Amino acid sequence: RRQRQMCIRDRLFTMPKVSVFCASSSRVDAKYLNSATELGHIFCEEEITLVYGGGSAGLMGAIADSMLDKGGEVIGVIPEFMKEVEWDHKSVEDMRTTESMATRKQTFWDISDGLVALPGGVGTIEEVVEAISLLRLKRMTMPMIIVNLDGYFDPFIEMLNRCINEKFMNQADRTLWQVTATVADVVPLLKRLWKQNT
Repeated sequence: RRQRQMCIRDRLFTMPKVSVFCASSSRVDAKYLNSATELGHIFCEEEITLVYGGGSAGLMGAIADSMLDKGGEVIGVIPEFMKEVEWDHKSVEDMRTTESMATRKQTFWDISDGLVALPGGVGTIEEVVEAISLLRLKRMTMPMIIVNLDGYFDPFIEMLNRCINEKFMNQADRTLWQVTATVADVVPLLKRLWKQNT
């Protein structure tokens, strides 16, 4: 844990990397796409490197495009089978190909200093659940932020709270994730949590 904390502290003086989990669907309401674009602009202003699923559509494409348009640093992580069907973002130069979905997630954990979940489907939910599980097991230590835009994650958060209330999880587990309603709060919250871990 001490080594991980030192790693986070050192990266704060360079450019921290934050993984963003989000949807690849382009059929969603514009408010979700706009939130991804806004977060990308904020990351650029704050000199944060985006780590994401490597896609070119939906919220994935929106946040990557917003970063690239402003000259931000972007790392895509995509399984080989997705790249074969050309789901990858062609303008992301640092595109890392993995053998499977499992190794894709492991890459997120390995290179990131923080995790952020924007609205998404089962893939996004799976990534958030696995991240919380690993944090609970102390297999990694980093901030996990859920952006609950317009209450999108309310049922999911209610389920997490029920796990705690029914004693399937501990009361202390509530600190493993943070919830915010807007993307504007993400970076201030990350900075506060990073500072607490140094």
